[in-house]
Amino acid sequence: MLIFLYRGSSVGTEELNHLEMIGAIVYQLTRNLSEDDIKKAGFDAYFVDHTTGIYPNSAAGVPFDAFSIASKGDPITDLHESLAAEQKARTTYDNILRFCDDPDVIDPIRFLRAREVVHYQRFGENLRLLTDKLDSKNFYAFNPAFDKHCFKKK
Repeated sequence: MLIFLYRGSSVGTEELNHLEMIGAIVYQLTRNLSEDDIKKAGFDAYFVDHTTGIYPNSAAGVPFDAFSIASKGDPITDLHESLAAEQKARTTYDNILRFCDDPDVIDPIRFLRAREVVHYQRFGENLRLLTDKLDSKNFYAFNPAFDKHCFKKK
C-alpha cells in the first residue's frame, strides 16, 4: 500500500489512513485480552515482542519493510505495480471478511475494500491516459519520465 508515497500523492496519505484504521481495529480487539486469551489465540509470541502495540506485519508474521515498496521510476511500470497492489489489498480484505463475524470489524473492512476498488479504477484510468499519449506502436520501448527526447516531433 505504501507504493504511493514516493509520488508525493494524497493517495499515499489515504493509504496510511488505511493502516491507521486497521491498527485501531487490532487495538480494539486486543486491548482487554487476558494472559489466557493471549496464549489461547496463539498471540503470545507477538505479545512478547510488541505487547498489544501495532507492529505492521503480514498474517504470517513477516514484518513490513522497504522491499514492499516497488518503484522503477517508469510511469507505466509503476502504475501496473500500483494496480497490482490495490488488487492484493482487496484480496486481503476479502479474506478477512471470509473469517470475520464481528460487525465492528466487518463494516470498516468493507469500507477499506471499496476504497481499494476505487483506487484500482483511478490507476487504470491514469494508465490509459498515459499510454494514449505515448507512441502507441512502441510505448514500452522507453521510459517517458527519463527519455524526454522520445516525445519530440521530427
